[in-house]
Amino acid sequence: MALGIDGLISGIKTTEMITELMKVEARPQALLKQKVETNKLFATALQNLNSKIASLTEAAGKIAKPAGTERYTAVSGSDSIKATVKTGAAAGSLDLTVNKLATAQVSLSGAMAAWPNGDALSISVDGAITELDTAGKSMDEVISTVNKANLGVTAVKIAAGSVDGVQQYRMQFTAAETGAAGAFTVSQNGTDLGAIRAGSDAEVTLWAGVPGAETKITSATNTFADLMPGVDITVSAVSAQPVTVAVSRDAKAISDVAASLVTGLTDVFNYIDRNSAVSVNTSDGVTKTTGGVFTGDSATRSLKQSIIDAATGALDGRSPSEIGITLTKYGTVEFDAEKFSTALAADPEKTQAALTAIASRVEAAGKAASDKYDGSITKRITSQETVVKSLNTQVEDWDRRLASRESTLKMIWSNLEVKLGTLNSQMDWLTGQLDSLSASSSKK
Repeated sequence: MALGIDGLISGIKTTEMITELMKVEARPQALLKQKVETNKLFATALQNLNSKIASLTEAAGKIAKPAGTERYTAVSGSDSIKATVKTGAAAGSLDLTVNKLATAQVSLSGAMAAWPNGDALSISVDGAITELDTAGKSMDEVISTVNKANLGVTAVKIAAGSVDGVQQYRMQFTAAETGAAGAFTVSQNGTDLGAIRAGSDAEVTLWAGVPGAETKITSATNTFADLMPGVDITVSAVSAQPVTVAVSRDAKAISDVAASLVTGLTDVFNYIDRNSAVSVNTSDGVTKTTGGVFTGDSATRSLKQSIIDAATGALDGRSPSEIGITLTKYGTVEFDAEKFSTALAADPEKTQAALTAIASRVEAAGKAASDKYDGSITKRITSQETVVKSLNTQVEDWDRRLASRESTLKMIWSNLEVKLGTLNSQMDWLTGQLDSLSASSSKK
């Protein structure tokens, strides 16, 4: 361990001197640390780019799927009939008449001030009879017992006036689900309470009045799923006359699909461009040129070009610009919604097929770059992380090396101070001896 005798004999500020020497010694390590930060910055930029391309790839993949560009909208001739379009819808129309709505069964007990102690209560659903424990329970407790039994029947206490000043209540039992399938039987002391409203299915008539074609359709709920391909119809009122539900291609929604693809493309291109730009700044008469993390990176330029080619390359000899997807002079892509709508109106199938093909190519280019195993960017990120790890190891080696060097310098200078002290002591002794000899000679 070095002894701290900073300038004790020599008067030299050895600590400051060693500190300055160590700064010089640490220059190689400082360069390594700078390399670490540079490589980490580059790796982060690659990770961000990878995320953007992965999002673009996923979006393009959805568009490239069969029916990925199919968008339909439904219009109903009545506010009481709503049509919901799903995947698999197709253009068409249907006339239907709503005969009745789905209802849930409701049963009612007699009026009572409290649940009669000893009265039995059972509920039968689908032939299964459940005897409920009501012994010694209040009306609220009996209701809670029914609700906790999860029989598909709920109970509630309803005020029913008073008798001789005593408040009366009825217990109302309601099926949890509408339709005939939700029917139940509730018995008090073996007596069926009956139903004040039976559970019934909703019913519509298709092609009403058309001989040989009129068809009745029922549903346990007021929603008729897939009454038309990919279209659910929900009714909320009985209709006296047939109501027309029409499903047609949704040009606006399809245009939005194309626009979303282009938005994803421009997001990727803008990110690459921002990080490839070179900026020139002048401060105090000094001009500095600074490049982005992707400046001069040929792999990133190639990647961008591959995606541009996928998005704007010719399709069967025709340019995607014919459907409004255009390569700009700035090396990015823009979308012309009006041009796309015109192309869609003129030839829907061909326009949608072109959009699907473009999306498919973009998806392939994106996968080649961002695949989590074999993507080109993925591999570069892995490589950068390896480089950063190696550089950090070298920095740690330098920490040990510099610590050893500093310790050595302190030891050397400490020893020097000790030796200088010894020499000073010897010099003082010799000086004393010489002074003694001089004094003795003078007396003689």
